[in-house]
Amino acid sequence: MSAKTLAARRLDTLRVGYELVTYDLGDSEFSAEAVAESVSMPAEQVFKTLVAIGSTTGPVFAVVPAGAQLDLKRLAAVSGNRKVALSPLKDVKSLTGYERGEVTVLAARTAFPVFIDETAELHEHIAVSGGTRGVQLLLRPQDYLRVTSATTADIAR
Repeated sequence: MSAKTLAARRLDTLRVGYELVTYDLGDSEFSAEAVAESVSMPAEQVFKTLVAIGSTTGPVFAVVPAGAQLDLKRLAAVSGNRKVALSPLKDVKSLTGYERGEVTVLAARTAFPVFIDETAELHEHIAVSGGTRGVQLLLRPQDYLRVTSATTADIAR
């Protein structure tokens, strides 16, 4: 990949170290597990970014490891909502500026609250979407937490 993504440029501006990792899964595979395999990383270190809609807060980002499911009840509790539901796929681009498989908190259209599963802190590095299909950003979880103002919580099962 010759051009950096908006998310990578944001990390450059903030002077955050990262590695840009590319992969090719074609147009029909979207699973974070397949991404993890493609970039030769354990699934628990590759984090997918989901958009949920809270009954009180509206949209929030939930960042959970590949292979795990978002626990909507736990996300509701930590985000100050009575209920949350995953955003319909048709609304993801208008909310974030990204298509399915590209969503990243870094350089998103709107800075919604961010909640990342607490297991991120167990790893030296995690991978998150680079904001373009086929690009992951490998960075330290502490840096991700700092630049996204994410809250860590037990939100995956």
